[in-house]
Amino acid sequence: MLPSATQCLPCCTLILFVLLELALAQYEHLGYPPGYPDPEQEQYTVPQLAPDTPRIQLRLAGDKRKHNEGRVEVFYNGEWGTVCDDDFTIHAAQVVCRELGYVEAISWSPSSKYGKGDGPIWFDNLHCTGKEKTLALCPSNGIGVSDCKHTEDVGVVCSDKRIPGFKFVNTLPNHVENLDIQVEDVRIRAILSSYRKRIPVTEGYVEVKDGGKWKQICNMEWTQLSSRVICGMFGFPGERRYNARVYKMFARRRKPTYWDYSVNCTGNEAHLSSCKLGQAASLKSNGTCGGGLPVVVSCVPGKAFAPTSMMGFRKAFLHGQPLVRLRGGAIVGEGRVEVLKNGEWGTICDDNWSLLSATVVCRELGFGTAKEALSGGRLGQGMGPVHMNEVECSGFEKSITECYFNKEALGCSHEEDAAVRCNVPAMGFQESLRLSGGRNPYEGRVEVLVERNGSLVWGTVCSDGWGTMEAMVVCRQLGLGFASNAFQETWYWPGEVSADAVVMSGIRCSGTEMSLSHCLHHGAHLSCPKGGGRNAAGVSCSETAPDLVLNPQVVEQTTYMEDRPMFMLQCAYEENCLSSTSAQVPANSYRRLLRFSSQIHNNGQSDFRPKAGRHSWVWHDCHRHYHSMEVFTLYDLFSLNGTKVAEGHKASFCLEDSECDEGIEKRYECANFGEQGITVGCWDTYRHDIDCQWVDITDLKPGDYIFQIVINPNYEVPESDYSNNIVKCRCRYDGHRVWMYSCHNGGSVSTETEQTFPGLLNNQVTHR
Repeated sequence: MLPSATQCLPCCTLILFVLLELALAQYEHLGYPPGYPDPEQEQYTVPQLAPDTPRIQLRLAGDKRKHNEGRVEVFYNGEWGTVCDDDFTIHAAQVVCRELGYVEAISWSPSSKYGKGDGPIWFDNLHCTGKEKTLALCPSNGIGVSDCKHTEDVGVVCSDKRIPGFKFVNTLPNHVENLDIQVEDVRIRAILSSYRKRIPVTEGYVEVKDGGKWKQICNMEWTQLSSRVICGMFGFPGERRYNARVYKMFARRRKPTYWDYSVNCTGNEAHLSSCKLGQAASLKSNGTCGGGLPVVVSCVPGKAFAPTSMMGFRKAFLHGQPLVRLRGGAIVGEGRVEVLKNGEWGTICDDNWSLLSATVVCRELGFGTAKEALSGGRLGQGMGPVHMNEVECSGFEKSITECYFNKEALGCSHEEDAAVRCNVPAMGFQESLRLSGGRNPYEGRVEVLVERNGSLVWGTVCSDGWGTMEAMVVCRQLGLGFASNAFQETWYWPGEVSADAVVMSGIRCSGTEMSLSHCLHHGAHLSCPKGGGRNAAGVSCSETAPDLVLNPQVVEQTTYMEDRPMFMLQCAYEENCLSSTSAQVPANSYRRLLRFSSQIHNNGQSDFRPKAGRHSWVWHDCHRHYHSMEVFTLYDLFSLNGTKVAEGHKASFCLEDSECDEGIEKRYECANFGEQGITVGCWDTYRHDIDCQWVDITDLKPGDYIFQIVINPNYEVPESDYSNNIVKCRCRYDGHRVWMYSCHNGGSVSTETEQTFPGLLNNQVTHR
């Protein structure tokens, strides 16, 4: 007998519920970007401990690469000690992080990853459930009972988020100078009317949030070094003097609410949580503190964030010729660290790379302190030499080049390239932009907030000319990484109906802007024939991107000339790989070809895949292969004044992994209509002896020229760095022989060296 519909209903409901859970689970790793509500957090309650519970305090110490990680250290019986990794689990890490005021533990590391500690090993064989209110309540061998060495010191990584309502409780009042600062949040609150409307906020009271309430800090023990740390936390490279008299008057009129403690920083900390707790503030009966005033800081913004009279804010990255730069980062203030030495850009090996050294880089570039020091080529691999190794900084150097370092980089490869994420000022750019209608927070129709007739309204962006560079700016502005696609139709993403009208048109971005409003656009004079709504611009974003880099040495070493008869070039002629004069010559005439090999590496963080799916690849009957990108590379010869004298191009008839670094498997192969692409850590070699791998120089006069190759010239596929997609070489042709020399990637040499290539400085490829 068949089951009735009523009997099937609970079963079907259960299946649908399970499928929904699975569907949502695939997006869990994406997290919740700005604008999406986080799951509600429980409010913090101060733990009530039994009188016989040992009183301890915790801190994260050692060779940190971000402030919320480190070796677990325990203060007990007047002395700091460590925790052994025996039987340690993520549950124990959870107790540590929660006790320090973080929402949760992300991971833990055994074997003294953050360096060996000193003093006693207070805990061994911890067996926590994760629910304990303090590490002292977890079952263990007993405090101080251990057979471990400091090579087994455990470390943890905690979440960035703090527990709402967290309140610091000092259980060891007699040892306050040994404790790190633990508060729920910190802010600079603008007090004077002249600073309240400024973005970013650069001057005001320093306030800490403790027990859910904002409080000022008494300036009793405050020094300029502490101001330096606060300014760095909020993205500013330095601090300056302020008008104290005005703040005295304000403090008299409005009674401050002081925090219970003072603050003691040495000046090289990356975050307030690394500063020491000062003495308890001696508050008078009338509510004032010993020094009489709340702490005020005034910070100096870096060039990219300083207001100017001509425009709201300068574009990011527009600095003169520096000694240090960041490459391959998705957002402003992050990237692989590169330094200029002897006219050539190179990288830093990650041996001993720390938050201190990373902070020197960040301040040097006009940002604040480092949020994170990254290792292992996490933000892509560089090229050229490794200039610095085992860098050690005090934190007060003006430049990373002033720090101690080992010039020998033996054993260092680009797999160990160091990178940074810096604190940058809160500009509020993400509040005027949103993605609407997407299947997940990383995609959707682009909607912008603009002023119309005195009120703020949301609207769409005209998709005429909308491309990768514009999408890159949107993803950066929202903090969502790189663009993975730019869409000129969004009918499949129903955004807010009230926001269908076009409010921005004619947008043209260079790709480095911090906000879409910084790009060229029509302003109030809108022009969008196809309208908004279903034809509005859209994007999808990704945390990673590929980065193609062509090997200049291979080009230099494989260049030669060949005279080839026209009757052997019929297929190449059909694919427009010969100069236009070839159309008027007889079949038995010869064409002179400048031939060379191209070796194209993917040094990024994700695979390079053609934009078009295989269903839309174009079949070329003559060569008997598919083109997944109609123009993959451009080959051009220029005179020394920058005039193009010969050209060639190469379609990507076969994007595949020719070879890979050790330990990486090939994923893409063109045989049998296979998937096309270049895996991270692999390279695709276009050999000199295949069709179209040349420039037709039949009509070229003898002389000196500049040869240029550009990969992915139309920016069809998003990459983390387009500056290295160009290779330039000097070329000499005497009518019989050709010499190729001084080949280098774009952006790999200093401005002075680049100027030996006259006429080409402004000859950058555009995507229009």
